Amino acid sequence: MTLTEKILGQLPGNVFAGLQQADNLWRSLRENSRPSPTAIHEAPELLESVEWDVVICGGTLGIFIGTALAVQGWRVALLERGELRGRDQEWNISRPELEVLSELNLLTNEQIEAAIASQYNPARIKFTDGPEFWVRDILNLGVDPVYLLDALKSRFLAAGGQLFTQTAFAGAVIHPNGVRVQATVAPGQRSGAGGAGGAAQFSGTGENSLGKSLTTRLMLDVMGHFSPIVRQVRQGQKPDGICLVGGTCAKGFSRNDTGDLMVSFTPIAHQCQYFWEAFPAKDGRTTYLFTYLDADPKRMSLADLFEDYFRLLPEYQNVSLDRLEFVRALFGFFPSYRQSPLRSPWHRLLFVGDSSGAQSPLSFGGFGAMLRHLKRLSRGINDALKNDQLSPESLGKLMPYQPNLSVTWLFQRAMMVPVEQKINPNQINQLLSGVFQGMADLGDPVLKPFLQDVVQFGGLSKTLWKTSISQPGLVFQIIPQVGLPPLINWMQHYINLGIYTALCPLGQSMNSWVNRLPQAKQYEWRRLIDAWTYGSGLDASDRH
Repeated sequence: MTLTEKILGQLPGNVFAGLQQADNLWRSLRENSRPSPTAIHEAPELLESVEWDVVICGGTLGIFIGTALAVQGWRVALLERGELRGRDQEWNISRPELEVLSELNLLTNEQIEAAIASQYNPARIKFTDGPEFWVRDILNLGVDPVYLLDALKSRFLAAGGQLFTQTAFAGAVIHPNGVRVQATVAPGQRSGAGGAGGAAQFSGTGENSLGKSLTTRLMLDVMGHFSPIVRQVRQGQKPDGICLVGGTCAKGFSRNDTGDLMVSFTPIAHQCQYFWEAFPAKDGRTTYLFTYLDADPKRMSLADLFEDYFRLLPEYQNVSLDRLEFVRALFGFFPSYRQSPLRSPWHRLLFVGDSSGAQSPLSFGGFGAMLRHLKRLSRGINDALKNDQLSPESLGKLMPYQPNLSVTWLFQRAMMVPVEQKINPNQINQLLSGVFQGMADLGDPVLKPFLQDVVQFGGLSKTLWKTSISQPGLVFQIIPQVGLPPLINWMQHYINLGIYTALCPLGQSMNSWVNRLPQAKQYEWRRLIDAWTYGSGLDASDRH
């Protein structure tokens, strides 16, 4: 019996079996053995009637955009294949990022405060023998997903939204005037939980004892990285990057008042550079081990990662495993694609959240990425519905190219070791220590946005200049590791980042002029201004 099986076997629920299931999925991704489904069809005839403005498939993150749209007065239905309940493990985030929930009138300030289950300061960054860097107010809040989703669900229902739980997306047919969304309801379950008026019921044709359908003007896919619709569009395309993660929440640590954002104390092993995170939690201390990989078939399994996690955890946290009481295990893998954000080839369909891939390859996506884009998306979808801008071209403007995300691919590549490549075992740690030293010397205006997964042209340029002058050897080591073509490609995104940064204030100054344009032109120009703002990373400046 492995150490992983022994420890995970002590936890409630069949956690080790869940790990094996996740490993099977990870293996199928590496081997590219999963068939691509056909979830979306098209039909030329008109629907007789359309009952919803928006149908959202995927409830955990879908409740955020669903509530934002329901509050604006749209008829919104939300499908969730299980119960809409947050996980027990907190979501870590910084306080300014939560403000969008009150700004959009989704939650009160009192509710937001009640959702904060834990908080700490400061947080550490360190790479092997390099210096320690300490920062404050970065990812230092632990939000209780159970409370947060329950509060959002109440707001959603009060605003007239309809929630259908135990109801899984089965497919959709796109018609010229709407989408028929087909779903299956778990046996023995009601069709859903309704709003203020009581239980929600499906209407429309094509229903049977376990099948339901809804008709809508617009469908949102918020089903995540492994959405059947995403798989249909990507047609077996392998991810360009993977973040492999394993960890636990446990009691018994002697000190639990600070956190780690990114710590490494080991050299490259198994063609992986290991990084650690640690956060105080309401019922213990959460520690993660993560690494950046490609999807090569030879890559390690999640079970292998967990074995190293338990082997290295005592050294990392200076604690014996025997002293720890493990509360839960956390694991997963997060794919990222250069071809992102993902645009739908069909009209009346939009990818949102992890389905869209609209996050940096350095991050896990999910909650933080959803909050970052929530105002932009709720405003843009509202405009699209008002003006019937539901073509692939119009909806594609809601998923624009963002150079501040594209430049991070080089950083991910610099922290990933290809299976057959040989490099200095300490090269990645030395590089990161040097880069973070440069950012720390430049101060919080440079360091903090980067730690929140927001790259800005000014901070990036200063960091590159300072690092190349103070430690030129580190920069030259990157070239053979990442290769010349990716470096040239990165330069294009870097130049575009500078252009977007220059265009952003121009766009903000054009708002009064845009408001005088015809509605269709207003939609186009507002999406372009949003693209400059978010693509430059300057949207984050409004949150500090």
